[in-house]
Amino acid sequence: MIKNFLEIKNVTFAASKKNKVNNVTLNIEKEGEIICLLGPSGIGKTTILRSIAGLEKIHSGKILLKNKIISSNEIHVEPEKRNIALSFQDNSLFPHYNVIQNIEFGAERNKKKKKDLKIDDLIKLLNLEHVKNKFPHEISSGEAQRASLARSLISKPDLLLLDEPLSNVDQSFKEEIQVKLKKILTDLKITTIIVTHDSYEAFYLGSKCGIILDGQLKQYDDPYNVYHFPNSVEVVNFLNRGILIPAKVIDEDSLESEDLGIIKGNFLKRYPKGSEVKLLLQPEDLEHDDKSNLKLEVVDRKFRGTNFIYTLKTPSDRLIPVFVHSHHIHQHEVDEKFGIRRPITIDHIVCF
Repeated sequence: MIKNFLEIKNVTFAASKKNKVNNVTLNIEKEGEIICLLGPSGIGKTTILRSIAGLEKIHSGKILLKNKIISSNEIHVEPEKRNIALSFQDNSLFPHYNVIQNIEFGAERNKKKKKDLKIDDLIKLLNLEHVKNKFPHEISSGEAQRASLARSLISKPDLLLLDEPLSNVDQSFKEEIQVKLKKILTDLKITTIIVTHDSYEAFYLGSKCGIILDGQLKQYDDPYNVYHFPNSVEVVNFLNRGILIPAKVIDEDSLESEDLGIIKGNFLKRYPKGSEVKLLLQPEDLEHDDKSNLKLEVVDRKFRGTNFIYTLKTPSDRLIPVFVHSHHIHQHEVDEKFGIRRPITIDHIVCF
């Protein structure tokens, strides 16, 4: 019986002295799970994929796929024997093959596997019909990226590794591709690791997300917990989905802010009464109320289609983001006053 589909145990991934991720441990429990690795450029995310694929050797720890060691100090299974497909961010198509021939090459890799995907279906799904007979130099980077993705998918690998798979895809088309990609991976139970710098993409595609910062795997959890329960200030700053404001704990379910007054809720972690903490405020934590006596100055307003994000300045010159649904009739302009509903209650209070 397979304990975990993929196990990475205390592995240091290193392409160079500067490009290194230290002592990584993570598991993919079940076949068909999708995990996403998030982090800034140059942090070592691609090195992790290359090492899992067997293109780089590891010097500490071990990697197991389906209970078999594929990388360790003593064992290094060659890439072609791992049944792992790696789709690079850059164009990795064979230049002397046209698009359909490139995809067919992926199908040749696993003739023995039962095919649940047809090449024509994949080409249609990834919107490649108009370029299927063209060569890599004749198509756009986004089309080449989708063709490379199709070639990897058709090979039905045990493990699929995708390096920024949609980075060159137009924004207008990206969400559609994300939906299709997730459906394919889920329906065919293709276990997948996706490297991306786009947190929205990671939160949608991944059943779990790993945050890589400062040469470490800082957090590995489901997307909801990564967003709402970040485990460090570094993760908060990387995700850039809120701010930290000073506050004082006044009892077991409330704290006090100089700018906002009393805030009640459920503490994620207990702090002694009187503790000085940094409270995480995310845009959806505060509610707008025109009739409130707590009013802050609007310094910016961003329209996001379904919502507005107002940036408010507090008396102590801190900037706080607040989410308001776009159907809210009364829109506030810069320099106007904006009311915050009292009492302030936050379901889960995250402090550092």
